[in-house]
Amino acid sequence: MMARPISAPAGQPAGKAVAAPSSLPERSLLPADRWSVREVAFWIIPPLCYFAFPGYLMLGSQILIAGLFALSLDLIMGYAGIVSLGHAAFFGTGAYTAGLLASHGWSEPLSGLLLGSAAAAVVSLPVSLLVVRGQDLGRLIVTLGIGMLFFEAANKAAMITGGVDGLSGMEVGRLFGLFAFDLVGRTAYLYSFSVLFLLFLACRRLVHSPFGLSLRGIKESGKRMASLGVPVQRRLTTIFIISAALAGAAGALLAQTTQFVGLDSLSFSRSAELLIMLVLGGTGRLYGALIGATLFLLAQDVLASLDPVYWQFWLGLMLVVVVLYARGGVLGGFELLALRLRRGR
Repeated sequence: MMARPISAPAGQPAGKAVAAPSSLPERSLLPADRWSVREVAFWIIPPLCYFAFPGYLMLGSQILIAGLFALSLDLIMGYAGIVSLGHAAFFGTGAYTAGLLASHGWSEPLSGLLLGSAAAAVVSLPVSLLVVRGQDLGRLIVTLGIGMLFFEAANKAAMITGGVDGLSGMEVGRLFGLFAFDLVGRTAYLYSFSVLFLLFLACRRLVHSPFGLSLRGIKESGKRMASLGVPVQRRLTTIFIISAALAGAAGALLAQTTQFVGLDSLSFSRSAELLIMLVLGGTGRLYGALIGATLFLLAQDVLASLDPVYWQFWLGLMLVVVVLYARGGVLGGFELLALRLRRGR
């Protein structure tokens, strides 16, 4: 059976066929995922710091790990609208998994990293079923309670985790069988940077995909997205598990590079500092997580050296100023400043 031709509108020659209106391609509705010059310049800085600051490589690796941890929270908070006060539960799960493997003879770092991330993803599945069904206040309380449960469970299982004394005595093998983890932190820095960059690429691709676009829609209006046929609960559960896996990878990195796991990796203060890092840098931008972690840890290190007793006062003052005068964090403040400068021209 032949398709019926579309009739030409008035004024069109009858012999010419008229194309049926087509919808815009899906890619045109997605955020642009091309790399900008600023992004390329941003990722050139860490390798340059490796050569420029050889005495601060251990601090640099801590910043890179904290950036990965903050990145994991940004996926659920900045893009899906889930605020968590217990994200350290997954960070600590990854840390203890990698640490226990290393202390029991499994010294290969890459497999320990993957298993730590997988363990965090597994334990996050039942947690996600509780979290995604709640609202903002309920999610805060549930995640806070989950974090407290994980902390006390690790403290109770002191025979396994070391309790308040921490888990030590682990030996992490050479990376690829060639590069040993030294006291200076050269291997730890390059290892942490490589893992962060690869996982950032995956996150960047994720948030620029149709899946990431649907998460933004859910954050704006979950009911409207559900009416459009989007499986809201399934999408939130998926991104929550992905976020937990990233947090577990960050915890495993910390355990392997320091060869120690403390009970504080599961503490509320760890989750609170993570939230501060993300708010400081800016949510929903990916790069805000990395910049916020860098600024927070550098400010903490500098202020503690200048004023060892009252350094938290100055850190708190800095946070208050940023929140009041830089809406959307540091990146949001820079964007607003750039917009005003363009309007002034």
